[in-house]
Amino acid sequence: MNPTEPSSAPASEEALIAAIAREFDGLSRQLKQIGQYVEQHRGQLGIQSIQQVAELCQVQPSAIVRFAKHFGFSGYSELQKLFREGLARQISPSRDYQSRIRGAIESGAQNLSSSDIVHAMIGAGIAGMEELEASLQEPAFDAAVNLLFEADTVWLMGSRRSFAITTYLAYALQHTDKRVQHITALGNMQDGQLRGLRKGDVMVAISFAPYAPETETVVREASERGAHIICITDSSLSPMCRVAQASILVNETSVFGFRALTNTMTVAQSLFMALAYRLELQYKPTRA
Repeated sequence: MNPTEPSSAPASEEALIAAIAREFDGLSRQLKQIGQYVEQHRGQLGIQSIQQVAELCQVQPSAIVRFAKHFGFSGYSELQKLFREGLARQISPSRDYQSRIRGAIESGAQNLSSSDIVHAMIGAGIAGMEELEASLQEPAFDAAVNLLFEADTVWLMGSRRSFAITTYLAYALQHTDKRVQHITALGNMQDGQLRGLRKGDVMVAISFAPYAPETETVVREASERGAHIICITDSSLSPMCRVAQASILVNETSVFGFRALTNTMTVAQSLFMALAYRLELQYKPTRA
């Protein structure tokens, strides 16, 4: 073990992911690929062989062993033990049903009814919400609410499918006394929209792999100007997490090739409700 490696292996999934994020910039290209896979597919590692992981990461099995040893494990088997606990909970009947429907479509089946499709979507949503409840990092969520509470102006940035979530937040936050700036990038004028940002403002940015380059650019510029960043994303290795003061990790289920927005919308609504609750607690009516 070289001096840059930890003296002992992380004792939990969360500790391992934190170690990967902490050392990510210094890892080799292959170890970065493996680290990203581990972080984003932790629910599958408990049952995948080293050959399967190597193939999916497009590396040799020996690279998987190097990765495990770099983080203090004796090998892949010891690393894999971290991910076996709770695996049965993640494999729910609704997820099995979702997989059967997706497999039917991918195999060319033509006899799916509309009810089959809606049940697949509902089942995936239920499975996703259960996973979100189990994996939500409460300290990050609390930190995000605190930042919103202290902010005078809140900026919102999300592109493509994330745009729907930031639009909801723009609507909801208008019910508070916060100044709300929604960067819509209409006419590719996001640079002009960002000119009003001031040091101490808060930006909520939402992006999932493959990360929208326009969102990355706006977040980076906002951070350089002194804004506090709240990011909602799918990985602690997301480029936004490197400059964020609070990172809320959300993974969505996928049905028929379409990723849901159920979990992300739930997190957005919860942020607003938690903020509104805090603001109401601080309210003191004026007395004659």
